Amino acid sequence: MLVHAVGALRASRYVGHVVVAAPADRLAEVAALLGSDGTAVPGGCTRQESVAAALAVLPPEVDVVLVHDAARPLVPVEVVDAVVAAVLAGADAVVPVLPIADTLKRVDEAGRVVATVSRAGLCAVQTPQGFRRSVLARAHAAADPSEPATDDASLVERIGVEVATVPGAAAALKITTPFDLEIAEAVLRSRMPEP
Repeated sequence: MLVHAVGALRASRYVGHVVVAAPADRLAEVAALLGSDGTAVPGGCTRQESVAAALAVLPPEVDVVLVHDAARPLVPVEVVDAVVAAVLAGADAVVPVLPIADTLKRVDEAGRVVATVSRAGLCAVQTPQGFRRSVLARAHAAADPSEPATDDASLVERIGVEVATVPGAAAALKITTPFDLEIAEAVLRSRMPEP
């Protein structure tokens, strides 16, 4: 999954350097995968710690930062480019989104439906998320470790910075279950050239 996720980023005309936060016992393997235009750093116990470790080793000239999950290895390069282009056009923070298609229900502790939640204005957020480096660094510096965020855009929101959106892609699914992996394999097969 990491090979595909890094490949999706490197396919972008905007991405010049990739930093991967990885388990300490896999650093040499990840560094070999990245080559000379990438860096592997030990990841932390939380997402926030891992992103902060990656931010700390970015070359000083990097102004736009993408935070991407290896669990989304099939993101199309068009989504990557749209996120970066939006930051370059003036946004401080950008996330790719997909409208929610399912009906949403609020359920109580006993498992009973207590309300149907309107989908209006609700979107599922994907990665890569893009940021001005200074904004992301400020958000991480202000982060409260006792209130972990599920994504970096949440940290940026907490410091009062507006987060813009660009259209996401269904192919950028997050692989968290064996079924997700089956879907990803089907997507990869569909992208292979005909024999």
